[in-house]
Amino acid sequence: MTYDEILAKIRERFGPEPITTSEFRDNRRLIVPAAQAHAVLAWLKYSAGFDMLADLTAVDYLRYPDARDRFGVIYCLLNTATGIRLIVKTFLNEPDLTLLSVEPLWKGANWMEREVYDMYGIVFDGHPDLRRILMPDESTCFPLRKDYPLRGRGERHNFQPITRADS
Repeated sequence: MTYDEILAKIRERFGPEPITTSEFRDNRRLIVPAAQAHAVLAWLKYSAGFDMLADLTAVDYLRYPDARDRFGVIYCLLNTATGIRLIVKTFLNEPDLTLLSVEPLWKGANWMEREVYDMYGIVFDGHPDLRRILMPDESTCFPLRKDYPLRGRGERHNFQPITRADS
């Protein structure tokens, strides 16, 4: 199935609007509303053969020129049989930063969703173990958000001090 055939079937199944597309060089992107993201991703896996989630990440568009949404969540998919790659993008705004977890679709999403949660505060509903993976459990901030303090003042006041015994 070619990219154009995949796009036609998605539009047939989910409707032409508000799903949009964009292309830059050889990157083909599908922009999907957050409410439809899980259903579209499940269809891409089971009906279009995108059997590999190569990457899952997020972007904070705060103070980005002409941005209409605060956060973008990006899923990079690969059909290993045909070599077709597809980027699926969805947008979120505060206060509702919740998406359905794709961990049931691709087990490799487990740690990727945890990283996005830890760095941006985006919650993946239905994730089997959504907890911090890089930051201390006591951390109350999300370091990859554009509103994260750059100087670091007062950020570590609530962390437990680590002491090491001399050997």
